[in-house]
Amino acid sequence: MPPLPLRYGAFVISLLGLAVSLIGVLEDPGWWWGVLGFGLLVVLGSHDILQRKRTVSRNYPILAHLRYNLESFGPEIRQYIIQSDSEAIPFSREQRRLVYQRAKDLSDKRPFGSLCDMRATGYEWMSPSLAPARIDDPDFRITIGAARTRPYRASVFNISAMSFGALSGNAISALNQGARLGGFYHDTGEGAISPYHRLGGDLVWEIGSGYFGCRDEQGRFDPERFREQATQDAVKMVEIKLSQGAKPGHGGILPATKVTAEIASTRGVPMGQEVVSPAAHSAFSTPRELIHFIRRLRELAGDKPVGIKLAIGHPWEWFALVKAMLDEGEHPDFVVVDGGEGGTGAAPLELINRLGMPLTEALLLVHNTLVGAGLRERVSIGAAGKVISAFDITRVLALGADWCNAARGYMFALGCIQAQTCHTDRCPSGVATQDPLRGSRLDVDHKSRRVQRFHANTLSALAEMLAAAGLSHPQELGPEHVMHRLSAHEVKSFDELYDILAPDTLLQGGASRHDVFRDYWDLADPDRFDPPESMAQRRQSKLI
Repeated sequence: MPPLPLRYGAFVISLLGLAVSLIGVLEDPGWWWGVLGFGLLVVLGSHDILQRKRTVSRNYPILAHLRYNLESFGPEIRQYIIQSDSEAIPFSREQRRLVYQRAKDLSDKRPFGSLCDMRATGYEWMSPSLAPARIDDPDFRITIGAARTRPYRASVFNISAMSFGALSGNAISALNQGARLGGFYHDTGEGAISPYHRLGGDLVWEIGSGYFGCRDEQGRFDPERFREQATQDAVKMVEIKLSQGAKPGHGGILPATKVTAEIASTRGVPMGQEVVSPAAHSAFSTPRELIHFIRRLRELAGDKPVGIKLAIGHPWEWFALVKAMLDEGEHPDFVVVDGGEGGTGAAPLELINRLGMPLTEALLLVHNTLVGAGLRERVSIGAAGKVISAFDITRVLALGADWCNAARGYMFALGCIQAQTCHTDRCPSGVATQDPLRGSRLDVDHKSRRVQRFHANTLSALAEMLAAAGLSHPQELGPEHVMHRLSAHEVKSFDELYDILAPDTLLQGGASRHDVFRDYWDLADPDRFDPPESMAQRRQSKLI
């Protein structure tokens, strides 16, 4: 027989160790520990050789498990040992540390200068002024739905949509209590208003395609159930989720085994049955029908602000919706733009990496369209997508948003360590889990104060940046205030870098120099989301 390859060495050593231990038992009972240890290794190695599912295990009995174990905690090794402070995958150590320090009310000051390469392409900064301003109150607010009977004065930095079910009950409680303490809003996510959302924090109730909390037995929208929830004092605004940045155009399924009595009661679904969240809404199917649905929700909610959240994809679909606003003389009170950088508890890799427009481009398109259509003064814009620091807020507001939302930033404030195990139900920090034991370890009172402090200290940092730039409120920010390095020798401000439409340009037919508007604005139809005929023809032939 040919000699065994070296890769079988661990298995052979285990066999020899077992044989020696068995002989040793005859002289000393203490050798039974060797029999046990080597015996287990022999059983493991024998199983590796005989099984047929893992070729690596068959070729490297016993040793293969070292690889599997290293692979299992590879992200932790990278995160704590290998990753640099500024490597943002998805959030850098420096970003996480910033949140932790602000949440704990510790100093976030740094010595010895920036770790950023200011000569690197893509580096951005804010322009300071020789005449800095003074800001006494960093509690910056904007009015949403000014034309409504019950408009809402929102903070410029709020908690983005995260559902009960994705997050533990204690995590939701801490977020809501933190929002109450800090005076900012808490988006419920599409999983409905749970008992953990009812601790006094302002709510933005997100309505998804599953209509959780306001659905009938067939999963269709139920106006009376909606009215019961939407008219509660805690609900300040209603948000119709069309799509989200992390997985646009994608529905979801909650397996029957995960539908606990609490989740079933919150969402209005039967116990023990699979819950489907469709990719598309059933209450409307065209832009014009969506505008009618917005009007209906507003009436049912007692004239509270009603808006939409979407990730931008085909530009003609967004243009069709804006044209429906113009035709109907009706519009949402706000639009939340969700960038492709958005996070989620679980989504296919391709959707996370390659589907949906990044926030900068999406926000510019939405802002430009509303300005060009003469609607910007009536429709507020929120933005979400990897917003975590005062500068993140600054650049997003400079691009046209009125306020920002954050999800993962507030998760860090709760103690999230970016273990990236949200989809496994084994979150080590008790944030993204439904395991009752893991979730119960998260102290609501303590973590709610961390949430409140993260919000307050981030706004204080924003106030410092604004004051240094000679500004007194975030609403004064414009594209001229942020600079972007194109190369080692070229720098442009946002207003030089990006095309900004003048007011009413689209109504006057003057957007020809903007390619996307020139190509798709005239072709968009307020009665359908379907592609223009020329685009539809391309889908039928590779010759066009």
